[in-house]
Amino acid sequence: MHAFLSDEWFEAAEALREKYADQLPEPVLEIRINQVITDVPFGSGTVEAYLDTSAGAAQFLLGSLDEPDAVVMTDYETARIMIIDQDPALAMQAFMEGRVRVQGDMMKLMAAQAAQPSNEAAEQLAAELRAITA
Repeated sequence: MHAFLSDEWFEAAEALREKYADQLPEPVLEIRINQVITDVPFGSGTVEAYLDTSAGAAQFLLGSLDEPDAVVMTDYETARIMIIDQDPALAMQAFMEGRVRVQGDMMKLMAAQAAQPSNEAAEQLAAELRAITA
């Protein structure tokens, strides 16, 4: 198991994504999102990562994109709820409580959230991500 958002976690998560790459559904919407996660319990306390579907597959990697559609800022625990637990009710509650802040194209971000394609491989990938996450 790897600490969520650690370098080792990102490496393991990308390896899992590559394992399922040819089985995952293509993203319905092209979107580029930078994420700034605070209150991280290791390193500098902040992690910058991005989600990019512009190449036809979802990539979630460390770093930031030039000219993203949106920037999502949240704390570590809320990021875990959104990315690992994938609980829409808790994610909405976090947004309503101000623990998720968005700059940029909110409509595109909401459309991408609503249009997330899923299949058996995507569900297996999500389960394996949960399994490797400490």
